[in-house]
Amino acid sequence: MDTRPALAPGPLDALDLADPLLHADHDLGPLWRRLRSESPVHWQPETADRPGFWVVSGHADIVSVLNDSETFTSERGNVLDTLLAGGDSAAGQMLAVTDGRPHKALRSALLKPFSPRSLDVVVRSVRRGTRQLVEEAVERGRVDFAADVAAHIPLAAICDLLGVPAGERQHIIDLTSTALSSADGAPTEEATWSSRNGLLLYFSELAAQRRAKPYDDVVSLLVTKEIDGRPLTHEEIVFNCYSIIMGGHETTRFAMIGGLHALMHREDQWQALVSGRVGTAPAVEEVLRWTSPALHSGRTATQDVLVDDQFVEEGDIVVAWLASGNRDERVFTDPDRFDLARTPNKHLSFAHGPHFCLGAFLARAELGALLESLRELVGSARPDGEPRHVYSNFLSGFSSLPVALAPAR
Repeated sequence: MDTRPALAPGPLDALDLADPLLHADHDLGPLWRRLRSESPVHWQPETADRPGFWVVSGHADIVSVLNDSETFTSERGNVLDTLLAGGDSAAGQMLAVTDGRPHKALRSALLKPFSPRSLDVVVRSVRRGTRQLVEEAVERGRVDFAADVAAHIPLAAICDLLGVPAGERQHIIDLTSTALSSADGAPTEEATWSSRNGLLLYFSELAAQRRAKPYDDVVSLLVTKEIDGRPLTHEEIVFNCYSIIMGGHETTRFAMIGGLHALMHREDQWQALVSGRVGTAPAVEEVLRWTSPALHSGRTATQDVLVDDQFVEEGDIVVAWLASGNRDERVFTDPDRFDLARTPNKHLSFAHGPHFCLGAFLARAELGALLESLRELVGSARPDGEPRHVYSNFLSGFSSLPVALAPAR
């Protein structure tokens, strides 16, 4: 249940989808419906302090854009703020903002540690750790689910993969939580850059340690691996560690928080989960669709091209809004209903095409572990205070979710 007010009707050209306050303070569902109906490929005009950009809101158009990395490149950035600021400094060096042969070579090197077989031990650890976190939360009775449970599950898994020591993980939580968003108002440029630079510095030092003494972790893999016959540069290693920690922590965390929020406000779906009428696999997919923790995926047009019936010029910023595509009524029956049994479920929460999320299997395993623990250990969950929405134009979810939990019989 979204208690935020819908955005007041007005001219579409007056919108500013780059404004984090717009996303935090309003239910944008009606706006996405309007865009899909009236202007599915919409030009967001430039302002005094930023360029304009294309807003792509329909599922089919989003898939078309994300599938075509030659026409719509990631190499100038894939996050709106970065694109509006002129480009990503990691372009061509970090997997998420690399295309073509370099992207294929680097992705191929990283596929093995993120494969189901390689992740078997990590997933078993995730299940044990998740169960323990939920048990402790139930014993306490009243917790902030965002800070006390959800923040620790994906972080533990991704830090295990990267070889981040347990004693340093709270520091990583603090940095990742402020690198792309803010819990208390629009994020400032100073705060976000400070957090991002803190993460880059941390992984620069960790990479140097692994270069001197490699372990069995992803950082060591990056340090010792050759891509296209050459070793990765120090900058490439650091940028990709940053990308993995951000992609592996923030989005899954927000999906977990939003999933419990949705279940608490829909008794029929809670009962479907705890009774076993709905399996965890389809439930995970619906939580991902419903929460859409990454709002968008940005690209830059490399040539003049028609998208739908709009003429997009070479150099234009094109933003595929995954949150809108996940509610497209042409793809999803009754899209504004949270339905754990929904099938098929062709959501876009892991994006699409060449940049489909590398950590999708791990994210699904983490969400599945949480839903299993909730089903087995929690008799009831209810709100215990006002949740707080995160302030970001890229991430969507709750920075705080106070809950009261009662044990299962």
